[in-house]
Amino acid sequence: MLDNLTKRFSKVFKDIRGQSKLTEDNIKEALREVRLALLEADVALPIVKDFVNQVKARALGKEFADNLTPEQAFFGLVNEALVELMGKQNSALDLNCAPPATILMAGLQGAGKTTTVGKLSRLLKDQDKKKKILLVSADVYRPAAIEQLRLLSKQVGVDFFPSDVSQKPVEIAKAAQDYAKKHFYDVLMVDTAGRLAIDQEMMDEIQNIHAAINPVETLFVIDAMLGQDAVNTAQAFNSVLPLTGVILTKMDGDSRGGAALSVRQVTGKPIKFMGVGEKITGLEPFYPDRIASRILGMGDVMTLIEDVQKGIDEETAKDMAKKLHRGKGFDLNDFKAQIQQMRNMGGLENLLSKMPGQLGELSKQIPEGTAEKAMGHVEAIINSMTPKERANPALLKASRKRRIALGAGVSIQDVNKMLKQFEQSQQMMKMFSGKNMFKMMKMAKSMKGILPKF
Repeated sequence: MLDNLTKRFSKVFKDIRGQSKLTEDNIKEALREVRLALLEADVALPIVKDFVNQVKARALGKEFADNLTPEQAFFGLVNEALVELMGKQNSALDLNCAPPATILMAGLQGAGKTTTVGKLSRLLKDQDKKKKILLVSADVYRPAAIEQLRLLSKQVGVDFFPSDVSQKPVEIAKAAQDYAKKHFYDVLMVDTAGRLAIDQEMMDEIQNIHAAINPVETLFVIDAMLGQDAVNTAQAFNSVLPLTGVILTKMDGDSRGGAALSVRQVTGKPIKFMGVGEKITGLEPFYPDRIASRILGMGDVMTLIEDVQKGIDEETAKDMAKKLHRGKGFDLNDFKAQIQQMRNMGGLENLLSKMPGQLGELSKQIPEGTAEKAMGHVEAIINSMTPKERANPALLKASRKRRIALGAGVSIQDVNKMLKQFEQSQQMMKMFSGKNMFKMMKMAKSMKGILPKF
């Protein structure tokens, strides 16, 4: 995500390194790199000019703390300006109204609008399990869209209001809202038709739907990979609809970042969410400070922590902690549980991409999908073992390995490689067992206050 922008910005700070203070002369080349970085990211020229002038004015007109190097000070200024450009803070959905809180989704065909409706309903359901959510499709031009939303509602576990291609979109939306009121739904999400391009008929239709149901949130869904074209489309929709926010889809595939950096400035509307990946869990709140941190190569530690918290099954974690504390061995069942937890957190590639520094860079060296495929192979190998073999890996001799490899559809070398990975994890887990746990806790306490604060 935003790889090209990150590479460009990494060069920016090299020009400042070693300087004694920030001056107009020594930031000249750095500002040129900033300008090129933004233009290559497909950010509109007027926005680029304003951004560069803003950073320059702050750099030359501000006193910095004595403990900051010029490089650190300039880094802080660029980070601050990026955050402001994207909207300063996350803007949550405003659903404080008489139920049902109606959310209208708008956008062009192919932006991932229908999938985003499913993802957003899952996110809302995760936030409040008691929330009653109803989905409806007013896309009568694409029968597959109605069926797609029905299947997504089933997958997420929310209700679906049936619609038909013979109906009019406004009638569908009004009927769904009436039903939601009578059956005490908290949230109604209305998916609308997209087009391959902006046309008057499309604009008239969505304006009529908006007037009929008066939604509390009108969200515009755009493909982040379209860059400046996405921003122009958002501007066109914003001129005819009272948008309350934007959702950027396919952010994981966007190496430039033009849409993320421009859309708030152009439309005046906040980016509320971003789509990352095809899974139903692939929708995250958009935090400008976290995205700025990723752009500048500092990772996204806060989102990483949240992913870990969401992915960890507390009961499994407690059982493993008790087992380790008693000094009992870490077996292949535990190893499999670890892999499943990692998958729940979004997978290895996702976790690494949010790490700061060299660990974050490592994620870019892993071909897309290979880590997920490797984890699938490990699970298949363990599933091909008997319960006795999983509990006691020492039993795994040549004849058993052949049987397991055949059952998992892999080679014996793959089985050996997996067992080596397991042994490495086993060694690491021994550090947390019995008395070693207390030793490590003592060491951690003694180091408190010594570690640097950031």
